[in-house]
Amino acid sequence: MKKTLEAINGLKKEGIVKDYAIGGAVAALKWVEPFFTRDLDIFVIPLPPTGEERVISFLPIYNSLKDKGYDQWAGQWLMIEGVPVEFLPAEGLSKEAVDQAVETELEGVGTKVVTPEYLIALFLKAFREKDKMKIRLLLDQTKIERKKLRDILTRHGLEEKFKALYGDWK
Repeated sequence: MKKTLEAINGLKKEGIVKDYAIGGAVAALKWVEPFFTRDLDIFVIPLPPTGEERVISFLPIYNSLKDKGYDQWAGQWLMIEGVPVEFLPAEGLSKEAVDQAVETELEGVGTKVVTPEYLIALFLKAFREKDKMKIRLLLDQTKIERKKLRDILTRHGLEEKFKALYGDWK
């Protein structure tokens, strides 16, 4: 994972992306007891389009990584140092999550990780069974800032979905 994170940090240093943060299960692992996950989700705030471009493209990300020898794909994941990585555009809720992510170190490499409150909201939005399990782990094992969570859920229309699953949550 160390070399994978170094490659991703390089994208920011090179000015190819504005910012990024780790989301998904790997981010959850920062806050809860270990469980199995196979991929690394990276929420990316790309640089805005320049000139006449009107569409944000991830092509500069992939081209930069390809130039470094990372050109093998496994389904939707780009393999970087043996780690399947999925780059996801950060917009709306996920952009907020990147903006509010916390600085941390993973395997001695500086990175940013989405906070538990934003992870819960992102998992609610995806709403797969495995996401519901991760929400429960976060609620049970992490100190959640309740006011912050309620604010995020309310602003993004997820409060009722949360209440349907967990009630008012104590």
